[in-house]
Amino acid sequence: MSEERGRLAAYWDRQQERLDEVERKRALKLPTWRTRKRRRALSALVVAGDLVLIAGAVFYQTGQTGGFLVCWLGGGAVAGGAQYLLRILTGKMSGGFSMRLDEREREMRHRVTYVSYQILVTMMLFAVLYGLLVPGPKAGGAMMACALLITGTTVSAIILGWSLPDDDPEDFEGVSPA
Repeated sequence: MSEERGRLAAYWDRQQERLDEVERKRALKLPTWRTRKRRRALSALVVAGDLVLIAGAVFYQTGQTGGFLVCWLGGGAVAGGAQYLLRILTGKMSGGFSMRLDEREREMRHRVTYVSYQILVTMMLFAVLYGLLVPGPKAGGAMMACALLITGTTVSAIILGWSLPDDDPEDFEGVSPA
């Protein structure tokens, strides 16, 4: 039993080191973008992309395949690209383990996670009601649930991107702008 636990602990340590290395590399990316103004613009883009995904689910429900494909692919590209950049700019707070955060980061992350969870649960309730009450193919309800689930999973990064203060410019001295 102790040998198995030793292997698991060693594996866990390797994973932590790997994630720390990834975070160190990400922390140096886009130093000129690490402003509240840029993060808020990306947060707005994620929200816009999420709303386009939801519109695509409505088009699917009404049988407008062309509108669905344009909205689904376009909204996915906009929301996905902005979400990727936003996760880089919010750093380890949006993707790292809680034990690797300092007290301020941990407190902010826990508050954001709780709010995000409440919003996600509410969105899933809307998805259930949509699937039950809106006439049409039931696959349309599944598409709406999918769009709302994607939207709900982006909420924590949106809140962090909107509310975090500007990074300290001294953290990026000697780093070339990317």
